[in-house]
Amino acid sequence: MSLSPERDREFDFTTKHFATVRDELYDYAGIVLADHKQDMAYNRLVRLLRDLKLNSFDDYLAFLDQNPAEFTQFINALTTNLTAFYREKHHFDFIRDHIIPEIVNSGERRIRGWSAGCSLGEEPYSLAMTLLDAGVDPLRWDLRLLATDIDSKVLQSAQSGVYAYERVKTLPKSLLSRWFLKGKGKRDGHVKVRSELQDMITFKYLNLMQDWPVQGPLDFIFCRNVMIYFDQDTQARLLQRMAALLKPNGYLFVGHSEALARHASSFQLVGKTIYRKCE
Repeated sequence: MSLSPERDREFDFTTKHFATVRDELYDYAGIVLADHKQDMAYNRLVRLLRDLKLNSFDDYLAFLDQNPAEFTQFINALTTNLTAFYREKHHFDFIRDHIIPEIVNSGERRIRGWSAGCSLGEEPYSLAMTLLDAGVDPLRWDLRLLATDIDSKVLQSAQSGVYAYERVKTLPKSLLSRWFLKGKGKRDGHVKVRSELQDMITFKYLNLMQDWPVQGPLDFIFCRNVMIYFDQDTQARLLQRMAALLKPNGYLFVGHSEALARHASSFQLVGKTIYRKCE
């Protein structure tokens, strides 16, 4: 639903203001804000104006320009974090049924994976549970997962491994009892992932437009519902960089609304939103 006309808003937010916000977001993070996202941008940024006790968007944009540290809050406000445990479960089934057997058959005992855009952490923890439930023993395997995001707030939450029970209640009871600790006292109504999962994952802040502190070769990359925010040229550059990090025949998992048909030279479709790096 659209906002009320500009004159009914708490602060004036003109097309020029929105254009500046859009340009700042694109220049820093490569994220494209469509024209119809103007109301969304206002609703999210107006909270920052209140917190900073500023009187206008002119004041806010000037403050943002003069205080680079505030950019973190700007990015956090405008990025979207929709996630769930085992979201698009067929991806995790593919790891269990195909990737792990391929590695075992190769004689290796090494797995490297990257969750790019890990949000609140459900994705990397689901990956860790998938690997351990499939019999990958971290005491016998060289096993590491990297989880990154541009939103520092959700990254901090992900690293804590604490979730409201509502976020896990649909998981099978066997998973809940094996991998989650039930909160008590102040933590009542919450759960915490077990340390075995946290020990497998390194959480890091990462802007995909900047340098990547990622060491390959990687067996798989999860970059789901991230590239939809970039234009085609940016997508092409990201995919080229990801292909360079993957080992031969490594896998890239994308979101259900994303397709790599225009970049088929680097990847081959092998399953529903699952791609393999071309040799």
